Amino acid sequence: MGFWRRIAGLAARRPDAAECDQCPPGLPGEDPAFSTAVTALGAKLAGADGHAAPDEYAAFREVFQPEPGSERNVQMLYDLASQTPRGYESYARRLARRYRACPQLLEDVLDGLFHIATANGAVTTDEATYLERVSELFGLSPLTYRRVRATHLEVGADDPYVVLGVEPDAPEAVVRAARRALLAECHPDRVRARGLPEEFVEVFGAKARAVNQAFEAVMRERRALSAAQA
Repeated sequence: MGFWRRIAGLAARRPDAAECDQCPPGLPGEDPAFSTAVTALGAKLAGADGHAAPDEYAAFREVFQPEPGSERNVQMLYDLASQTPRGYESYARRLARRYRACPQLLEDVLDGLFHIATANGAVTTDEATYLERVSELFGLSPLTYRRVRATHLEVGADDPYVVLGVEPDAPEAVVRAARRALLAECHPDRVRARGLPEEFVEVFGAKARAVNQAFEAVMRERRALSAAQA
């Protein structure tokens, strides 16, 4: 059973208050608290612009992949949560409190939300505000948010450094080390080890390509600068 399918099914069957402070053992998809919070965040994202369209639920299903037997319950949960974006902050705080010792997992959730938001080809201002606020509530740094955003949306002229998570004046050794670390996190074996679904292997493959493109852009920029100064 895939990660998103597991958590959607658990969310439909066993909602939980999620008041524990420590990351529970096992895969996050086996934690009903995680299931409920992530499903609610995904549904409320769809309603962030004031209207949860049918194609947004299709995008939700594409990522979360509920089991056929639980589809009705999952859609009921989705419909209820997507009626208003209000309340999403409490779910984000709850998830951050429960998984605060697992920032990479919280970043994975943010990646998944961006994947849903971009599935229909555009991210509205309300959705962008929602995603940025979720990132803040997760305790992720502004640079981390900008890096995740840049891997899903159009990259600006100054964003290669954002993708790599380094400052523009960082030494080359730091830039290369950042690239290696990010590519290691995107490796399929590491993605699976974090309990993420096979679908996320493709998502992180795109992320790895964005990291390599950003690194190449930084190197080209620095070579051009060195040539101009010579």
